[in-house]
Amino acid sequence: MNLPDEIRTIDEFQEVTTTVKKSSFIAQVYPVMSEDVFKEYLTKAKKKYYDASHHCYAYKLVNGNIRYSDAGEPNGSAGIRILNAIEHFELVNQLVIVTRFFGGIKLGVGPLGKAYYESAYEVLNDSKISTKSLFQKVEFLSEIEHVSFIHRILANHKSIIIDSEYQETLKLSCLLRSGEIEVISRKMSESSKNKIIVNVHPEFVYR
Repeated sequence: MNLPDEIRTIDEFQEVTTTVKKSSFIAQVYPVMSEDVFKEYLTKAKKKYYDASHHCYAYKLVNGNIRYSDAGEPNGSAGIRILNAIEHFELVNQLVIVTRFFGGIKLGVGPLGKAYYESAYEVLNDSKISTKSLFQKVEFLSEIEHVSFIHRILANHKSIIIDSEYQETLKLSCLLRSGEIEVISRKMSESSKNKIIVNVHPEFVYR
């Protein structure tokens, strides 16, 4: 699957409570990268608000996977509306849980859907949205004489050095934007007459 070069996401937990006709809607936003992480956060929310009427949610991952649940509310009144709010802000790797404490007054499917959407919208709107770039791990191996040259090339690009070893040879691990790896590798090879070895790892990360 081709991953986007940039994504919009929220990294920090946020919680906002709204009230509609005596029912309290507590919206929580979490960053998620996998199904397992989602399950952990949902369990955490259920324990925190163990006496709530419903724990509805939606999440969307960068790979296109989505999941949502009405959690006992009328079909189509909660989960999909929460997902609509996530998509309104064009977010991915995002989970929103909206916990409801029923106040004794039935809202009807239309107003209930609006309440869930607005609750999710408020917590997302109150959160800091970050734009992140797609990076890939790359390892450079070379003689020590090429150290300055390698650092100079990396400095001209948006690189993140994560580890380095200086012994008889240089071993440098960094994160590079995926779209720039080919250009950087070519510069390294041409200028060093193929004396710099470039190893591209398969894992991706957004930073």
